Amino acid sequence: MRPTPDPVAPGQESVWRYPRPAIAKPSDRHVRIDHRGVVVADTRAAIRTLETSHPPSWYLPTADLNSGLLHRSERRSFCEWKGHAVYWHLALGDELLRDVGWSYPEPTRAFSILRDHVAFYAGPLDRCTVDGEQVRPQPGGFYGGWITSDLSGPFKGVSGNMGW
Repeated sequence: MRPTPDPVAPGQESVWRYPRPAIAKPSDRHVRIDHRGVVVADTRAAIRTLETSHPPSWYLPTADLNSGLLHRSERRSFCEWKGHAVYWHLALGDELLRDVGWSYPEPTRAFSILRDHVAFYAGPLDRCTVDGEQVRPQPGGFYGGWITSDLSGPFKGVSGNMGW
């Protein structure tokens, strides 16, 4: 059952107008991640992945990450559009955030723009922002989208919507 899209206010875009299959688009918006007082990432060269019913996932260039904090995980997954993903732990002092990021070292041709970029789940991190606005994590533990006030839902991930 497809839900009814929420009304779209001025300055918003509806995730129900995003394409399926997904696409990846460069963005010059300011994306920053802070955790425990440390800047994990700061960029104006992110890539957004857009897919029907999902808030964007933000892929940040490895050149703009505090990469000494990332440690490759054993976890792997597969996306029918992007290819095989690897996951990353974030280590800050005694704290280890397991599988908080993911990347596609050898993405499919359609998503080659994601090479050398890492996306992060917003939920475990202290502060993830887009143009200074703190994001809300996409509902549910499976998805990694970031919700900002310029998006209109409803968003995939809430209970009972796996069939969307």
